[in-house]
Amino acid sequence: MWIRSNDFSNDEPIPGANAFCVPDQDTHATFGPNQSPHLEWGDAPDGTRSFALLAIDVDVPTVGDDVNKEGIEVPYDLERTDFTHWAIVDIDPNVTGFARGEHSSEVTERGKPGASGRPKEGVNDYTNWFAGDADMEGTYKGYDGPCPPWNDARVHRYVFTLYALDVETLALPDDFTASDVETAADGHILDRASLTGTYTLNQRLIG
Repeated sequence: MWIRSNDFSNDEPIPGANAFCVPDQDTHATFGPNQSPHLEWGDAPDGTRSFALLAIDVDVPTVGDDVNKEGIEVPYDLERTDFTHWAIVDIDPNVTGFARGEHSSEVTERGKPGASGRPKEGVNDYTNWFAGDADMEGTYKGYDGPCPPWNDARVHRYVFTLYALDVETLALPDDFTASDVETAADGHILDRASLTGTYTLNQRLIG
């Protein structure tokens, strides 16, 4: 099984068009177009009854004290953790991809409701990131693109993983997370394929 995109190649930069934030000379970062990327896939195994897709930033700093602060950088070797940008399940087995912008076409303050039929979209980690922010807090579902710290010394990697499953539905609750997907899919994965894009807002790394 394979997965690819017209928007970026494996291990290459994700365009600003697909990002939640883009560089800004005055404020370091500003809202981007936030279009969900074009994706297509194929060669799913016999017996595939649905697909699930997770998009995870695997380079998020575990300590936020230095994040987005003037005059310092988040150290490259700081311990990192995962941040979910997209969790979508119960994708019909006859679907072979998504058009650019099909699942997101702008930044939606306080979050989008996400698809609730087939496919079904879960909660992403901007929900936790913006908790307590009077202007932005809410439940963020569906796709929301990259917005790494603008002072991070590390270029972030965004891993899009497609799972071919032997069940028609994972029967997840409305506010499911990526962790819920992984738990429910355990024992039902026939195959998987991944595509990794990179992104940074650090002007020193952009050049």
